[in-house]
Amino acid sequence: MTDRLTIALAQINPTVGALAANAALIRQARAQAADRGADLVVCPELSICGYPPEDLVLKPFFLDRVQAVVEELAAETADGGPALLVGAPWRVGGKRHNAALLLDGGRIEAVRLKHDLPNYGPFDEKRVFEPAGLPGPISFRGVRLGVLICEDMWTPDVAETLAETGAEILIVPNGSPFEMDKADRRLSLAVARVTETGLPLIYVNQVGGQDELVFDGASFALNADHTLLAQLPAFEQHVAITAWTRTTDGWRGSSTTLTPPPERLESVYRAMVLGLRDYVEKNRFPGVLIGLSGGIDSAISAAVAVDALGADRVHCVMMPSPYTSQDSLDDAADCASLLGCRLDSIAIAPAMTAFAGMLAPHFAGRDPDITEENLQSRARGMTLMALSNKFGSMVLSTGNKSEMSVGYATLYGDMCGGYSVLKDVYKTTVYDVSRWRNAHRPGDGLGPGGRVIPERILTKAPTAELKPNQTDQDTLPPYEVLDDILSCLVEQDLGLDEIMARGHDRETVNRVWRMLDRAEYKRRQAPPGVKVTARSFGKDRRYPITSGLLSLLQQK
Repeated sequence: MTDRLTIALAQINPTVGALAANAALIRQARAQAADRGADLVVCPELSICGYPPEDLVLKPFFLDRVQAVVEELAAETADGGPALLVGAPWRVGGKRHNAALLLDGGRIEAVRLKHDLPNYGPFDEKRVFEPAGLPGPISFRGVRLGVLICEDMWTPDVAETLAETGAEILIVPNGSPFEMDKADRRLSLAVARVTETGLPLIYVNQVGGQDELVFDGASFALNADHTLLAQLPAFEQHVAITAWTRTTDGWRGSSTTLTPPPERLESVYRAMVLGLRDYVEKNRFPGVLIGLSGGIDSAISAAVAVDALGADRVHCVMMPSPYTSQDSLDDAADCASLLGCRLDSIAIAPAMTAFAGMLAPHFAGRDPDITEENLQSRARGMTLMALSNKFGSMVLSTGNKSEMSVGYATLYGDMCGGYSVLKDVYKTTVYDVSRWRNAHRPGDGLGPGGRVIPERILTKAPTAELKPNQTDQDTLPPYEVLDDILSCLVEQDLGLDEIMARGHDRETVNRVWRMLDRAEYKRRQAPPGVKVTARSFGKDRRYPITSGLLSLLQQK
């Protein structure tokens, strides 16, 4: 009987579909763990193919190649080094499963299948996988390991079954995306499973950006007495070693890795940085283009881009119109200077004149209105897209969640772009995160330390500058009011009376609700962006474009 066991937590950053590259990451982690005496290396959920693979797993040729890569890795474990616990889509009896596979001694030693398939928010595993029955433990070198795959930990059934069938240590491979305050929920659920079973628990989460999702890692391990014995750093790859000893009271572990988790604003900022970095790198863009207006949204987007990619890969463009103030010109220049990135200026007045002349016969007899304002935004969008086509860099959209919620954005104008770091960040949080970045430089940031956003950008009234003396509050409620109402509607699904009980008047709530509903068609055409809240626009919140909701509101 084994009395000692060394288990490595391999917090890696796979790319969906990049099987060879993901296998290389696993090999690298195994080599590091072998040098430190590990017996077993635990990798995240679906680490072979990356998470979430979505409909890739419906393709038989893809599953064939996954199987071949797993068999290659399994053969390599014949070298006497540590075993691997990897995740992969796996066929059993002609059905597709989300599986954890133990590779040891040159072969696939054991397979365990996910029981509880998530089917909410960004998850739709029931579309592509079959749920399995309740699993039993895996025997590994004289120790019975209970494997719970991600969602299997969020309810008690799987852990209870594993404990009842003799598991000694619980191991949880994960693909759990970041959202604000989620780390505390994960830890509390893990503590609940430890309490219920009396067993220690190892939790290994993926790290990295995948489309709109960002995986924050932050893997950990708990002893049976609930003490935190390992906490891996968030938002970065890391291999940690945990040393386990059998005692009269069961297995007890120790580790030298205890990295404090980032606080709330830092975690939001680092999620944006990692999401953008991986989106650009994994899709092989040379850099990004940003329309730098002198406002807060484009300023913090530029700061994130420089921290993610480096100043030499961020190209900012100021596109003044006759309504652009000197303050905006100066603030954009100061921001680009602080960040150290390139700033060009391309005036859109010639485009405005051309469109006005082209459309004049058709607009005869009608006063200027929002149409002419939107033409300015679209001229800027076309300018950025032309630069993108010519030089290859991706346009970074700069709209925030408050604007996207109520449709305060122009289709084919400021909504142009391939990605948005602020898509799920409310305007009030934009200001908070901007102030945080001025006071802190993230450890993995490539940008400068110190202030990167000029103070006037943080203090002046936000404006689109599409007509004289315009501010956002001409059209929208104050952002403190707007964001609270939107949070009630989007994240919490509260009703009218419940929102009014928070101090908001009926007319304002109904107005915001109507704007939110009417803007659905715009959001369907928006670029992907980093998810940071419990309910981002897209897969998290699926509302019809054509809806009778407005008529219900009018009956109130």
